[in-house]
Amino acid sequence: MNHRLETMTETGNRMGHDSVGSPGCERMLTDSGLTQAQREMLERCLHTLTHAKNDSHTLAALLLITRVCPANQLDSATLRRVFEAVGLGLPARLLVTAVQGGAGSCSVLPAEELLSLGTALLAALSTDQDMATHPQLLSTIPLLLGLLADGPGWTPHTKPQGQESERGQPSEDYRAKPHAAQEGSHLNQSSANPREPSGEHQSPEESVGLSEGVGKAPPSPAAGLDEALAADCYQVLSMVCASARGPEQLLSRGAVPALCRAVDRNQTLSREKCLPLLGHLLSSRIRPSAWSKHPAELLSLLAAVSAEFCQASQLDRLEMCTRVPQFLPPPGVALESGDLRSIVSQLWGVLRPMVQAKVTPAQLGPVLVLSACLLDLCGWELVGPPKLCCLLVNRACVEVRMGLEEYPATDLSPVQEQVITACYRIMEAAMEQACSQGLVQDTAQPQTAIAGLNLQQSRQVLGVLEEAFSAVIYYLQQVGQSRRGDPFLFVTFRSLCAWLAEETSCLKEEVIALLPFLINYAKGHLEGEGPDKGLSDWMSEMSVTDTTEGGAWSGEDAIRYLLPALCHLSAEEGPRRVLLDLDTPALLVGFLERRWGALRGKRGVAGTRDPSMETACSSLLNFAVTEADRVRKDPCFLSLKSLLSDALPVLLHKPRLLVLAANFCTLGLMTGRLTPASKGPVDAVQRRFFTAALRFLGGALRPGPGPAEVSAAWAEWWEEVAELWRLGLQALAGCVCALPWLAAVAREGGWLADTLALLAASSALPDPHSQGALEEALVALARQCPLCRGEIRAVLAENRGALHSMVQLQGALAD
Repeated sequence: MNHRLETMTETGNRMGHDSVGSPGCERMLTDSGLTQAQREMLERCLHTLTHAKNDSHTLAALLLITRVCPANQLDSATLRRVFEAVGLGLPARLLVTAVQGGAGSCSVLPAEELLSLGTALLAALSTDQDMATHPQLLSTIPLLLGLLADGPGWTPHTKPQGQESERGQPSEDYRAKPHAAQEGSHLNQSSANPREPSGEHQSPEESVGLSEGVGKAPPSPAAGLDEALAADCYQVLSMVCASARGPEQLLSRGAVPALCRAVDRNQTLSREKCLPLLGHLLSSRIRPSAWSKHPAELLSLLAAVSAEFCQASQLDRLEMCTRVPQFLPPPGVALESGDLRSIVSQLWGVLRPMVQAKVTPAQLGPVLVLSACLLDLCGWELVGPPKLCCLLVNRACVEVRMGLEEYPATDLSPVQEQVITACYRIMEAAMEQACSQGLVQDTAQPQTAIAGLNLQQSRQVLGVLEEAFSAVIYYLQQVGQSRRGDPFLFVTFRSLCAWLAEETSCLKEEVIALLPFLINYAKGHLEGEGPDKGLSDWMSEMSVTDTTEGGAWSGEDAIRYLLPALCHLSAEEGPRRVLLDLDTPALLVGFLERRWGALRGKRGVAGTRDPSMETACSSLLNFAVTEADRVRKDPCFLSLKSLLSDALPVLLHKPRLLVLAANFCTLGLMTGRLTPASKGPVDAVQRRFFTAALRFLGGALRPGPGPAEVSAAWAEWWEEVAELWRLGLQALAGCVCALPWLAAVAREGGWLADTLALLAASSALPDPHSQGALEEALVALARQCPLCRGEIRAVLAENRGALHSMVQLQGALAD
């Protein structure tokens, strides 16, 4: 940049101004002090700059400032004054005049010099964080991208190759916006303050009044883009990318296809600057959006990067392992194409010898990171033979043990955290296979199976996994709650939860001892005490992309991961006692309240299932079945009843949420049977819930030509909800005994009559378990309510359907 701005001194001479040498625009970027004489001269220059009549005067004053102030001596406050005086409109006009052409005193300069000065100014100003996010600077991004992708011959009206919209029009990111034709260029405006247009900020195209066919010819496309000019363009894009919403700003302005095109055409600095910038973009939170929006360009880029990786020497491959994962698609939007599988297969072909080789820990780490990313994409199918798969898991487990068992004597570096995070993902990918070795050749999920893994190998994998998770438990015990906001602690917690979801019999005592940490950690996240807002970015950089809802990571994710383990642990006496001491039911109820509130907040209650809510209900069911006294006394179960009475009537009209409705219904009935009968009027909340519950239970079956059939609305979900439906009927029997008024609700609401009609028209129920559960509910009604008993007798006397096979019911009627 120094040399180019010194060249701009000659530009000042040609414009009729004093010659001013320039040691470089970088002098605007530091906080060093100035002498008193320099300050006085600087103030005079700033005054001249502020009162410049036109762009030519502005350029001369700006170049004079670079002469007056030695390098590295303008602080941020002075830089802001320069910015306010110059404005971003000037460099934007310089760029557009260079690529589009126009009249005016500055337009006599070669377009290369206009481009050089415009990009140099933008690069200098972009180093200020506020300036990097300024609307006028952001409006120059399509111009910079066009220069980088298509060279100095690019113009806003040039249609980049391969960049057409669905209607065959040039891409919006590279077209000049329509604008009324104007005479000449605004580059040499004579207004008192030509640098800033009145009103809202304008785009570069608007600020110069672009019109087709106006101006001189652009630079020859045969010439490559000047390296210093390209470096300044990348400097601006990099500073924008580093801002809070920079990746989104670049994505929306067409950065991804333009940068991919620059790499494909091997444009200036495309390897040195463009690939790292693309890697940073694709490692950020916009990764799924970028792949969804530009799959063809990114797949082509990935193919090029992979080909280079496969053709590199062994030493270069070890270094490139750190870069390849940046260009892989996230699993959530992975392309269903043979091209992607072919690329992944080629990468595994190169990685296999590297996994088997004797390398240093520093060299092994990137190999494990890339292996984890490929596993996320295509599972075990492409990895190789079972022996290699077991070796990969073993190396990941050893890496975890070596890293975590040294804590706190040796803290983990960021690189170690990245490698161990990748190892967690390899371990998680192996868990399901090792814990269910009888299903490893299940053709339902061929993309995840380790083909040919035998029982002995499964046990070996389980053994090394157990050792690794013993180290994970040790690490979490040492860290405790002191680093709750640490993203690496979050991902370690997540990995242990994945293990506990599959295996709770190993390391049981250690797990029980760790429960206080696990519960308090999840509670802290749920209450907003978890990692800061940078968690999503950290997870994206680590290529961890499996949030439950596919969006940003949130405080609810911690308890989501813990829920399957809680479902297992709450069913066992020892862990359940610890969970009760930690007030786990209240945590689960609070989670359900938050999730139901979020679900209700979506228009009309979205039809997307939330498995975490269903799992939370399963854990609460375990408490309701085994801890009657706690259910009666704990205030959180009163809150739960209120939630269920509000939610179940709504869920009756949401067929895609039938599994959640079954969980809510059964959970409410299981807790309702423990409710003491009230001598006063019936509680409206209870009546609303039981009315909805009876209606829900009555919709499961319909009469068939022989036995009763599962209704059409329930058929899709019957395997998941059949057991809940039966348990709900058994709980209903208990509720009828505990709440005498409920029998009248069942009779007056029509549930009893509909059930008797179903039984009369059917020869049997779908299975003996369903018949037993329904009979239990009818027996309770017959014993508690004379009117119900009379109705049952009347139907039984007139018909010879399924009622006649219910021996216990007939016995209750005879009493």
